[in-house]
Amino acid sequence: MQFSVYQESHIGGRKVNQDRMGYSFTRDALLLVLADGMGGHLRGEIAATVALQTVSALFQQQAAPYVKKPQRFLEEAFLAAHHDIHRYRHEHNLPETPRTTIVACLIQHNTATWAHCGDSRLYWMRDGQILARTRDHSHVESLIAKGLAQPSERATHPDRNKLYNCLGADSLPKVEISGGAGMLPGDLMLLCSDGLWSMLPDDELVRRLRSQTVVRAVPDLLQAALGAAGSASDNVTALAIMWQGSSMIDSMGASTLAAAELSTVISTEALPQDLHSTTINSAPVPEQAAAPATEADAFDDDEIEKAIAEIRGAIEKSSQVLK
Repeated sequence: MQFSVYQESHIGGRKVNQDRMGYSFTRDALLLVLADGMGGHLRGEIAATVALQTVSALFQQQAAPYVKKPQRFLEEAFLAAHHDIHRYRHEHNLPETPRTTIVACLIQHNTATWAHCGDSRLYWMRDGQILARTRDHSHVESLIAKGLAQPSERATHPDRNKLYNCLGADSLPKVEISGGAGMLPGDLMLLCSDGLWSMLPDDELVRRLRSQTVVRAVPDLLQAALGAAGSASDNVTALAIMWQGSSMIDSMGASTLAAAELSTVISTEALPQDLHSTTINSAPVPEQAAAPATEADAFDDDEIEKAIAEIRGAIEKSSQVLK
């Protein structure tokens, strides 16, 4: 398993960076995770941190050296993270539970499976084309799906920031999970927060990633998003990989790669079966993992309105606490 990887986050114009990202891998499996603590909520950065730690810890527990059931793993890991966020709230007597969006991708045996809650996105790209993108759990996306809004309104619609699904809410999250996607050498995976995708159109994301290595493209994307947003910029975060299968470095020749680029290439074939490596700070595995959820039905209109009202009410309460 070979891949090149680069990640970066910028605080933008905010006082706190509530975005978190990281990756973990074994000889046969790679996990990418990004979370965006929800703005307006008390300690959203804590929710994002707890989410990453929980998902990574469960990966390190179950990837031996790969995860047996990737879709089930992602669903259970998200639910465990949701419960750990609530546990943190109770242990620290917070006035409300911190919340976060999350997106994660598990790649093993040249197959990618991903899951998300909220509007942190994943893009799967090949040869300058977007093969798949997660659909935001936002009110505007539900309107677009029903033909009540145009896709061109995603960046400007007044309901674009109204989310109805996240970790840490009063109700259980509904984890949206992809089927397995076959990866080919040269495929790109981009995980990013809304501070990035809301500022740059999809075709620009593709163009910048296609024309540069990930070690150069990710900083370039962040600077472009920061420039477009100006002083009011949200936190901007991206984690990207180029999948290289098992032979691209040999066929290209290491001498053709700059040292900075070569340093981002990870090859796992020679790793011991029981070795786990991660960029995510370790966290204790929860004493009791969350019970598997039944397959989630799609949100109906009443559920969406209720979830939006509940999240907005929590934002208003947290704003009063922070005054």
